Amino acid sequence: MAKKGLILEGGAMRGLFTAGVMDVLMENHVTFDGAIGVSAGAVFGCNYKSEQIGRVLRYNTRFCNDPRYASFRSLLKTGDLYGADFCYHELPNKLDLFDTDTYEKNPMEFYVVCTDVQTGKPVYHSCPTGKDTDITWMRASASMPMVSRVVEAGGHQLLDGGISDSIPIRKFQELGYQKNVIVLTQPMNYIKHKNKLLPLLRIALRKYPEVIHALEVRHDMYNQTTAYVRLLEQQGDVCVIRPDAPLNIKQVVHDPAELKRVYDLGRKAGEAKLKDVQAFLA
Repeated sequence: MAKKGLILEGGAMRGLFTAGVMDVLMENHVTFDGAIGVSAGAVFGCNYKSEQIGRVLRYNTRFCNDPRYASFRSLLKTGDLYGADFCYHELPNKLDLFDTDTYEKNPMEFYVVCTDVQTGKPVYHSCPTGKDTDITWMRASASMPMVSRVVEAGGHQLLDGGISDSIPIRKFQELGYQKNVIVLTQPMNYIKHKNKLLPLLRIALRKYPEVIHALEVRHDMYNQTTAYVRLLEQQGDVCVIRPDAPLNIKQVVHDPAELKRVYDLGRKAGEAKLKDVQAFLA
């Protein structure tokens, strides 16, 4: 039996699109042998394994105006735009409980992608329990350069997985996942260009020349990967769910209606592709 995989691209609050897709799939009992998330795809995607429909939208709309959750005040006070203690401890443990029991019992494997700042290479990590150590890896996957502190986990110093592998299709194929559903947060015709903030990133990350190099070539790597995904899609080897047009949402959003707008676009895309996904996985 071919192993079925779910691959979740990141993109900060574009991840609300992914959340909408995931909720439709969960509501329709679509299951996978494994999932892998990058950045927002990691911190939102873990809710697929914990089977918590609606949780991503719920806590984002509830706390989007809380400066402890995401604010430049948090960045100045803690070094993290998204407050690490609030987002990864207080929120999942007290305010909107992350269901670690269901997460651990669910046989679906869940992986996250991080970038090792010393090597500039991706690190792929399995998160079996959803407890504190795994949450640290998820946080590392979503730690955007320049607005996050480097996260230490498993003997690595880590930042955002999207720096080195935004769409880890090749890794999942290597792990034996032959039937993959890929949720992208950019439309079909999207071309990534060189990051305009590279001069600032070179200063901020000057201690880590390898991660600077990874950022310098990131747009080329990304465009090569999306071309590979389109080829697999044409061959019928993957099923892709993506927005029809740019989502046009900022990295930090304080308007619940804006978050709901992008979530609803994800639901619409998930509903439109549901039968294709079910047929592909059958």
